[in-house]
Amino acid sequence: MIDIKFLRENPDVVKENIKKKFQDHKLPLVDEVIELDAEARKTQQEADNLRAERNKLSKQIGALMGQGKKDEAEEVKKQVGAQAAKLEELAEKEKELNEKVIKIMMTIPNIIDPSVPIGKNDEENVEIQKYGDPVVPEFEIPYHTDIMESLDGIDLDSARKVAGNGFYYLMGDIARLHSAVISYARDFMIDRGFTYCIPPFMIRSNVVTGVMSFDEMEAMMYKIEGEDLYLIGTSEHSMIGKFIDTIIPEAELPKTLTSYSPCFRKEKGAHGLEERGVYRIHQFEKQEMVVVCKPEESPMWFDKLWQNTVDLFRSLDIPVRTLECCSGDLADLKVKSIDVEAWSPRQKKYFEVGSCSNLGDAQARRLKIRVNSENGKYFAHTLNNTVVAPPRMLIAFLENNLQADGSVKIPVALQPYMGGKTEIRKA
Repeated sequence: MIDIKFLRENPDVVKENIKKKFQDHKLPLVDEVIELDAEARKTQQEADNLRAERNKLSKQIGALMGQGKKDEAEEVKKQVGAQAAKLEELAEKEKELNEKVIKIMMTIPNIIDPSVPIGKNDEENVEIQKYGDPVVPEFEIPYHTDIMESLDGIDLDSARKVAGNGFYYLMGDIARLHSAVISYARDFMIDRGFTYCIPPFMIRSNVVTGVMSFDEMEAMMYKIEGEDLYLIGTSEHSMIGKFIDTIIPEAELPKTLTSYSPCFRKEKGAHGLEERGVYRIHQFEKQEMVVVCKPEESPMWFDKLWQNTVDLFRSLDIPVRTLECCSGDLADLKVKSIDVEAWSPRQKKYFEVGSCSNLGDAQARRLKIRVNSENGKYFAHTLNNTVVAPPRMLIAFLENNLQADGSVKIPVALQPYMGGKTEIRKA
């Protein structure tokens, strides 16, 4: 969420940013919020003046009573009573205006970084760099669920009966591989100095609206009926929420955390063949990384975070590339974002396996995450990145490690987490 003072003083900058996001329908909101804000401040000033007048009259009442002028004191009391009603009216008006201002401000997109390429959607994202050599084997690579089924590793039919589409049972060595990847990713991040955390898997609505835009919330979140609780779509939500309404001593920054959680997502809309199976699902598990830091350090941490994901995939011999997300592909709270994509030998192209985001002070401003320094308080910057999400990771892993005889080799780094196994094959 943008600082209202910044918007007030730089409306043209905010409007230009909205245009770069290709959200021209939001342009009128800038002028609307400026008018509402001005009216709210005018109302507040009127209320403050009235309070000052009341205080003056209250002192006058005391003086009159002390002089024995009860009748005159009673007349002044009537004025104070009338002002109390007016003050209540002004307070209600101010509250209503401020609520409208905040509601609009939460829909105006954050100011994107100057380095972000301008584009309408993900088709205009820009490739930055490739890591590793993409290989297409001479033999045909089956669809990922076919690979899993050949190894007795997945049961989609039973899952449909139990929970519907978008769910699965992982079985045997494939289930073990799933857990091994999560454990390896956890230790990988701990070795890089991050503190391991298992967060709550449900969060309240004020945390939801603090960490994501309304559009994201509607498209992703499952609400618990009858309670002010939502299932998390990623552990970033509850990890950033951990710092809600806190003042962090500057000396304690940065906060670097890596978290495990299940994730729950609606995943609305129809998807193509390649997004079936375990690519887009309603429930999955994930290892995440989160940083809370000083504003001047967030660009450095941004680069460190996406590099962690690249390094993890390369340690498992999976070729990847990084893509800079264009302006139109950025969610409203994001300042800058880079996607990490893994190579798919079957599709002969890359596909997304993680996303790294710098949100500036947008989440901190909404959640009141402040830092206490020698020069006063300021809002922290927050960043997040996917370490690994095994459903998509499994697709990349299986396709890149499948052998001609149908077995799947286990890279050296993962073998300790698989009980020393060097390959997976049907029993």
